[in-house]
Amino acid sequence: MGLTSTTLLLFTIAIAVAALGATVWWWPALARRHWRAVLGRIGALLGSQLALLAVIALLANNYFSFYSSWNDLLGTGPDAPVSVRAAAAPAPGPAPAATPSAAPSDEPDPPNLPLLPAQETGSEPVNTAGPRDPGRVGEIRAVRIPGARTGLSTDGYVYLPPQYFQPGNEQRKFPAIIAMTGFPGDAKALITRFNYPGVALDEIRAGRMQPTVIVLMRPSPAMPADPECEDVPGGAQAETYFAKDVPRAIGAAYRIATGPGAWGVMGNSTGGYCAAKLAMRHPGVFAGGVSISGYLKAAEDVTTGDLFKGSQQRRDQADLLWRLRNLPMPATGVMLSGAEKGDGDFRAEADAFTAAAKPPMAVAVASVPEGGHNYTTWIKLLPAGFQFLSQRLKA
Repeated sequence: MGLTSTTLLLFTIAIAVAALGATVWWWPALARRHWRAVLGRIGALLGSQLALLAVIALLANNYFSFYSSWNDLLGTGPDAPVSVRAAAAPAPGPAPAATPSAAPSDEPDPPNLPLLPAQETGSEPVNTAGPRDPGRVGEIRAVRIPGARTGLSTDGYVYLPPQYFQPGNEQRKFPAIIAMTGFPGDAKALITRFNYPGVALDEIRAGRMQPTVIVLMRPSPAMPADPECEDVPGGAQAETYFAKDVPRAIGAAYRIATGPGAWGVMGNSTGGYCAAKLAMRHPGVFAGGVSISGYLKAAEDVTTGDLFKGSQQRRDQADLLWRLRNLPMPATGVMLSGAEKGDGDFRAEADAFTAAAKPPMAVAVASVPEGGHNYTTWIKLLPAGFQFLSQRLKA
């Protein structure tokens, strides 16, 4: 029986019901003060509770698509390669597009705010197998990123590649990527679970990625709310924060390139939706976006609240397929990546997205044959995302 099959779920429910019934039936016989009766009561309680937990775990897994199969859960089975296909011709170079959107106004920027050390300060090793020499492995710095325009802020990490510290590069400026978690997420998981810095270092050393600064963040600067990277009317201006405040704050603190092509954005789940949306709505800022197991339309639930305040126009513009079908194509690039089987409707959504996209927008799809909504799947797709953005970024 497959991990996500209805047969397994019904069988587990039957076991749970039987365990509960057996516990109730045999409980009077186990009520004696004897060590065998005590062990029997413990066994009956544990058995019924474990069966109930198994039902809850299967229901949660089927709903959220965490694991698509027993191989996915146990980490067994063949390690299938990532498939990458281009769907729309790339643009000749990143450039702003005259795309109607709910973009922030071009009013003068307020005075810049300094980048602050986060409460959790200090650097962490990128490669524990080698010495912590920044000129060899780069450096991770914990920071708090303030928003001069929005007043929002959040903790994150900045990964500086080895070339940032190497002699002769003292005046060199580097492209940068904003990397986001899912919601609610923890930016540290992009280091400890996703290993963004380690994968980037391997790609840079192999020549498949240019040296790039990576800003590791969660997708909400307004916790515990999830603004879906929207400028909420009367609420958190999350879109402006990521499109204007973050590049400005990081650029003021580190040697970051300026102009079109300097920034890219990527993320998983909610962060993936944000990445694709920010690239499409701000092509003059982001040369490309990579969505790893992201979705195409803003979520609306108890964590988001009323994002659009009754405006159907704002809701439509937060729908990426609607934008492709109704607005001019932005001169940017978007990669959708995920599992062909086991993680929602990725294949259908990717096909619809690529069919709607036209030049000057560049679209690519990266996929694994099977996988769930989990780090095991996402880590496999990370190198392809880095390579896609690196081809578009310009210093």
